[in-house]
Amino acid sequence: MKVAIGSDHGGYDLKTFVAGYLKEQGYEVTDHGCYDKESVDYPDYAKAVAHDVKDKKTDCGVLICTSGQGMSMTANKVQGIRAALCTDEYAARMSRLHNDANILVMGANPVDEKNARVIMDVWFATEFEGGRHQRRVQKIDNSEN
Repeated sequence: MKVAIGSDHGGYDLKTFVAGYLKEQGYEVTDHGCYDKESVDYPDYAKAVAHDVKDKKTDCGVLICTSGQGMSMTANKVQGIRAALCTDEYAARMSRLHNDANILVMGANPVDEKNARVIMDVWFATEFEGGRHQRRVQKIDNSEN
């Protein structure tokens, strides 16, 4: 599975951990930056990851900033993206199970490495349930027009 990742300066340390962890788990990781802690604009990285997912260059994405809010808001502006801000195992599970999220967003402030590992394990292992949820996901996608 191919995963695009990106962060701003506030999420740099957690993104570095996430990239290593995903590679250990056997995922192919495309890192869109940032590459250090110098101040950058999070929308640039959110867009790069979201477009990789939209254009099917990768199967899904992971975005990280200080709170996760900015990355989530920006990624969700890209048609076909369902970016879910997850701060715990429950949110990770439900974002995939019911919402077919294709980008996982985490905040480096509320999520430490231990929680990030749990959130990623659950998010990547959970499959979309479909059924009645497919209708709802289609309504989300239709609202982009």
